[in-house]
Amino acid sequence: MDILTSVCPRCGRPSVGLCRECRAGETEWLTCEPRLESIYCPVCGSQKRGKTWSDTTVDRETLLQEIAASAVHLHPDLRGPEITFTFRDTSPNRTIASASVSGKLYGVPVSGECRTLIIWRKEQCDRCNRISGGYYEGIIQVRATGRRPSLYETETAARIAEESESALQDAGERLSFVSQIEEKKDGLDIVVGSNHIGQVISGAIAGALGGRVTTHPKLVGEKDGKRLYRITFLVRLPRYQRGDVVVVRDRYLEVRSTSQGQIHGFDLQEGSGRIIKEDEIERQVGNVGEAEDALVAYLYDDIIGLLDPKTQEAVECRAYGWLRPEEGGMIRVVRDTETGRFVLVG
Repeated sequence: MDILTSVCPRCGRPSVGLCRECRAGETEWLTCEPRLESIYCPVCGSQKRGKTWSDTTVDRETLLQEIAASAVHLHPDLRGPEITFTFRDTSPNRTIASASVSGKLYGVPVSGECRTLIIWRKEQCDRCNRISGGYYEGIIQVRATGRRPSLYETETAARIAEESESALQDAGERLSFVSQIEEKKDGLDIVVGSNHIGQVISGAIAGALGGRVTTHPKLVGEKDGKRLYRITFLVRLPRYQRGDVVVVRDRYLEVRSTSQGQIHGFDLQEGSGRIIKEDEIERQVGNVGEAEDALVAYLYDDIIGLLDPKTQEAVECRAYGWLRPEEGGMIRVVRDTETGRFVLVG
């Protein structure tokens, strides 16, 4: 072998060309970005990556590790790299990240350090910006036919709205938010940030409480050549709700569900299910949710002696075969103010 090619031209060690040590010494194998910005929303804590906002569930220490790691650049020939980070806050919005790196480059052990300045910058995210600016794309109006929605119905509708928002946010739909839930004299208004969440919530409310949904779009402008609409989702609940006690042909019936003008009910005298048309109902007595607890004073054949929960006077009622009352026990009753009777509901 020629002597000119058998030694390292830098250190003179036997080598074909540069030896491993000199080659490793002349290679810039570790660099760090001198400065990185971490943009976060001070309201909700979401992070901005490029032009995209995303919710973050990691703590600050984990986030620091991720940012610092993104600042470190290693040579592709480095093998078995080991990296440790230390952090020092120099101010409330500045952190110095120091990286200590070791590994093997061309079979030669190497180690080095570099630093990155992390700037923490606050910026209101797309979602919070829309919410604070009063932006919305739809309103869900929960109304009932011939009555005001009950407390149970409005509470159920509000709960469905909150659960739907959480599910869509978890699925990555950041702009599907509920910005306001407001009680109105004739029902409930739910203001939403996207038409999609409006469809989801209104459909879920109608599914849980009965009724139907109609949509009423309104053109509000254009953006990038596309028409922008705000949609009112009207959820019209049925006249009768679950638990209502009604009178049909002088018999008491408890409403279990409603569907397209039909009532699926429970005959409180026979203890059996019945299906009737809504227009067969003569009047409404009350709702089992408002039932009172009455003390069973005595039982005699098919007669139950009760103590009126308000006056403590004895009242006799005919027992229903499907009930199993016990003397000294309690039974739930709905007061029929028109006839003065007690309706036994369980």
